[in-house]
Amino acid sequence: MDGTHFSLRTSSSFLLLLIILHTSTAQICSVPKLVKIAENNEVGVVVATINLEPGVTVDFKADGNPDNVFRIVGNKMEAAKVLDFEDKTVHVVSIICTETATASKLELPIVVSVDNLNDNAPVFEQNPYHATLNELSPSGTTVGRFAATDLDGGPLYYTLMPESSGFALKAPTNPDVLVVTPVDFDKVKSVQLILTVQDAPLTAANSRAPFSATTTIMVSIVDVDNRPPWFQPCSRYEVGGAVVCQSNGYTSRVVLNEQEVGALSLDPGPLYAIDGDVGLNEEITYSFLGGDGGGLFQINPSTGNISMLKPVDVLGIISLTVLAAQSTNLFQSSSTSLSIRVQVKSLHPPQLQRTQYRGVVSVVGSMAIDPENKDQPLRFLATDQDYTATGGINPDITYSVKGSSDFSIIDGYLFMTKDLPEGTLSLQVVAVDSTNEESDTAQLSVEVTSVIVPGGAFGVVDMAALGASLGVLLFVCLVVIVVLAVRVRRGKADWRKIAEASLFQSSLGQKGQKEGIQYTNEAFQKDEDEDGGSTGGGDGLAARGSPQYAEVLKPSVALNFLRDDTSEAGSDKTDNEKEVKPILTKERRLDEGYKSVWFKEDIDPDAKEEVVIIPDSREDDSEEEEEEEEEKRKTPRVMFNDADLDSGLGVKMEGPGEDSEDDEELTVDL
Repeated sequence: MDGTHFSLRTSSSFLLLLIILHTSTAQICSVPKLVKIAENNEVGVVVATINLEPGVTVDFKADGNPDNVFRIVGNKMEAAKVLDFEDKTVHVVSIICTETATASKLELPIVVSVDNLNDNAPVFEQNPYHATLNELSPSGTTVGRFAATDLDGGPLYYTLMPESSGFALKAPTNPDVLVVTPVDFDKVKSVQLILTVQDAPLTAANSRAPFSATTTIMVSIVDVDNRPPWFQPCSRYEVGGAVVCQSNGYTSRVVLNEQEVGALSLDPGPLYAIDGDVGLNEEITYSFLGGDGGGLFQINPSTGNISMLKPVDVLGIISLTVLAAQSTNLFQSSSTSLSIRVQVKSLHPPQLQRTQYRGVVSVVGSMAIDPENKDQPLRFLATDQDYTATGGINPDITYSVKGSSDFSIIDGYLFMTKDLPEGTLSLQVVAVDSTNEESDTAQLSVEVTSVIVPGGAFGVVDMAALGASLGVLLFVCLVVIVVLAVRVRRGKADWRKIAEASLFQSSLGQKGQKEGIQYTNEAFQKDEDEDGGSTGGGDGLAARGSPQYAEVLKPSVALNFLRDDTSEAGSDKTDNEKEVKPILTKERRLDEGYKSVWFKEDIDPDAKEEVVIIPDSREDDSEEEEEEEEEKRKTPRVMFNDADLDSGLGVKMEGPGEDSEDDEELTVDL
């Protein structure tokens, strides 16, 4: 029992009881000096037993049973009512014992202490509680104290929910609510907390369920003056917990040498700012920063409307800075840019070349086709008569599709940006002059199809067949080209041999050498010398570089077309000589890549001997030898006539005869 519950009256009763006890002498009855009873008792429960001597009766004193809380039955004092500790903790009653024979009396006090039981739940004074908190208050700031009371006394235990609210209790037994995380008014305007209390520890050892109570705490966040005005519209950013709102500025247009009447039209407009602290919404004052608008413009300090003071006589862009500040706190201010373009007055709006357009498109990202223009890409073009110097082309005209967001116009060409079902869409194309917002509109019909087949053209099957045919034809052409290249290469080798033989035969036609001349390989042993000199006497070929040698080389000019592809028209005589120069030796040379010419010991020019080209006899070229033999059978023979020998041009081509094997041959081995 808590001593604090004793009242002044209770103390007086104890004092009186002690006095009575000391003054009593006759003991005809006795009772306990102090008895206890638990509150919430049942009526009739025995509070005390009075010990009486024989012939002694007992009763309450006239005023000894206040409120008739107790009663005496026989020698027992019972509870006549249900006692409540919270109502009264101590009851003092007086009884009188009377001896019947002598009529002597004895007055005794009885102190009844009511034991406290936990029979009451905690109670909050309010539900809900209302509290305010300045935004961005630092961690540890006290929001308020929200304590509950319990008539039974004893400690109380608290819980705050939700735990993630940014608030917490100072301690489980301390109902002070503190800030854990600063709260921004722009993000959170109010917070609702649930506070629970119970009269036993959160982990009670006994099985009795504790009495508890719950209340709501409504915390309203108060906006404080910590942000400047924000021009609208603006883009919000959070930097280190602070919030800023960035404006991209405003633009406007005026006509050269003309004064606009009233407020200028701005983009985006109109120009205005709001207090960054929305909860305060302080009044804003506008002005030009660092001047009066260049003496050309003025701004209304209350509304922010901008008007012209006089016409502008110079083309270009005028840049101004606008300042917005709180009327009650000029330190809270911000600025933005204002660009005013001075341009020539437009007399003609843009005009699209057609009033109706028709396009066909198949897949996403594909360019629309214009079926009315030989299936060329569909292109939109608007002209502006104000731009006659550029042929009506206004670079500030932009194009857009009205009625659907699934199409885009890039450089005047129409593209589909989203898969659409097959069908025809009725749309509009809009051409806008971005400098003055003048525009023109034309109807646009777009047919969405899976495959585009140009008018008058073949279908898919036809195109596939045509492609296959072209592929086969290309393959045949490649085969023919390869065969011809092989034949030409072989023919060039044969004709080169013929040219060398012709050069030699032409040398036989020189004067003074026609009759009785015996040729051996000795005359050509040193033909490879740099000076071209002959080792033989007057019987050899003409020396290289001599007039006679030049006469010998004349017939070779007609055979220049038989040379290597690397020879070019217009090459000098020395190159021609090197091209047709034979390498003459005594014996046949079998070295790789080496050419040799060998002859019989004598030859009769009048015998019309034939020069026959025979293949090399090396074993490693056996396969190529067979192919060359077949070609040589078809190669015409080279005949030398008397008249041809005199002129140096007597080369005659004949087919091979059946008796050619019996003829005596002049053999050229390459």
